Amino acid sequence: MIGDFHFLRPWWLLAILAAAALVLLITRRGDARTRWKDLIAPHLLDRLLIERHGSGRWQPVHFVGLVIALGAVAAAGPTWQRQQPPFVEDKAPLAIAIDLSPTMDAIDITPSRLERVKLKVQDILKQRPGARTAVFAYAGSAHMVLPLTDDAGLVNTYVAALQTRIMPVAGKNTAKALEAAEQGLAREDVPGTILFLTDGIEPAAIDVFKRQSGNNEIMVLGVGTAEGGPVKTGEGQYLSDAGGRVLAKLDVAQLRDFGRDAGIAVATITPDDSDVRWIVSRIRTHLQAKLAQGQTRWRDAGWWLTIPLALMSAFWFRRGWSVQWVFAAVLGGALLLPGKAQAAETTFIDLWLTPDQQGRLAFEKGDYARAAEHFTDPMWRGVALYRAGQFGAALDSFAQVRTAESAYNQGNALAHLDRLDDAAASFTEALKLRPGWPAAEANLALVRKLITDRKNQEQEQEEGPNLKPDQIQFDEKGSKGKAGKVDLAQQTADMWMRNIQITPTDLLARKFAIEVQGAKP
Repeated sequence: MIGDFHFLRPWWLLAILAAAALVLLITRRGDARTRWKDLIAPHLLDRLLIERHGSGRWQPVHFVGLVIALGAVAAAGPTWQRQQPPFVEDKAPLAIAIDLSPTMDAIDITPSRLERVKLKVQDILKQRPGARTAVFAYAGSAHMVLPLTDDAGLVNTYVAALQTRIMPVAGKNTAKALEAAEQGLAREDVPGTILFLTDGIEPAAIDVFKRQSGNNEIMVLGVGTAEGGPVKTGEGQYLSDAGGRVLAKLDVAQLRDFGRDAGIAVATITPDDSDVRWIVSRIRTHLQAKLAQGQTRWRDAGWWLTIPLALMSAFWFRRGWSVQWVFAAVLGGALLLPGKAQAAETTFIDLWLTPDQQGRLAFEKGDYARAAEHFTDPMWRGVALYRAGQFGAALDSFAQVRTAESAYNQGNALAHLDRLDDAAASFTEALKLRPGWPAAEANLALVRKLITDRKNQEQEQEEGPNLKPDQIQFDEKGSKGKAGKVDLAQQTADMWMRNIQITPTDLLARKFAIEVQGAKP
């Protein structure tokens, strides 16, 4: 740390020389012996001058020189630490790529390889509270499941919905998954980590991993056992070939050779949480290493010197060295008066922090409503309102800026307001401003799917009352004078509800299929 100490703006240190020159000049001008030595003989001057007692004590000019010197050091920007860019989370982003090839249904690890992976993802999220995580799924094709988000509950919901059957293209294309994950982290200001949870790396992808270079670290957690196990395809059914039941094995030696040749951290899944701790530790170490390599700016510590400078400036309230203690007493009394403490606190904070900085502090504490009151930046005010659940107000705030991010955020707010057509238009606008944005493409596809489902539902509702009943039953009690009734309306409503229900698994399957069809020439 001491070896990293330097000044960001060293030319300001020349002001220290000016302060020293000022002190020397004023001191010489105030010395009567120096002024009269050329006009009066020394033996007479000794008799004429009356030496002041304590002339060597601290003088106002020395105080002025000290203030100038401290100001020069503060302006020079002393620093010895690096800082993250503004408004960036303290923890590195993580992209999790989950292998959904058929062999992930092998049961050599109970209950299966894929189900154990889901549990590991939950453990990783618990070890990284508040950190942002993205999820990708791949087999013969690669797809984004979720963009970077700090909502662990949302990540767990979609990870739990992953099944091998939802992948539209068979096989295993780890290189394409790497490309998709890299795109998901491409716009991040801090280095991230890409974690592959897989039961093997195909030989065709090895060269791609070797050529990979960038700020993001790649990690591979091998899932399975060397002994292997049958691949379950259904209740009591297993994957078979001409030679009988398929036994999927984890090639541990090949995985380790791959890690050594490609320079990638590789480990195998464990029954305890040691693998999770290894992953989290590697993510943290990678971020710190990149910060040390100069991936972020130096932290300017000069502002700390403004505190003593402000205190010293109090001596200039009036002429001389007098300090207005009455003002301090009045200020202290105001702080103690009932009903005035909050106003005084706000006034004091306003002296040191801008409204956006105060909003950021409230945002980090999770007080989004208060953060929105402070933010003057429309984007940050919109984000705070969005987090507070005030989607209408957030939409108005985002609309003040015309950027891809603003259009994307407006789309999200409109979707929460159930204005799906407007949301689709906003996501389309975001893609015009930033073509190929994966998050906007994913949300646009999802919203269009919801619009289509809604239209189908409305059409079914219009046709529903005209449908003929499947069968007519007569109540035998009618012969006794009591009419039997069949609640056809309730039966029809139940039928509609069964038709419109869709699970996250089916939703992802349709999304992936749409993306594959759209990618075809």
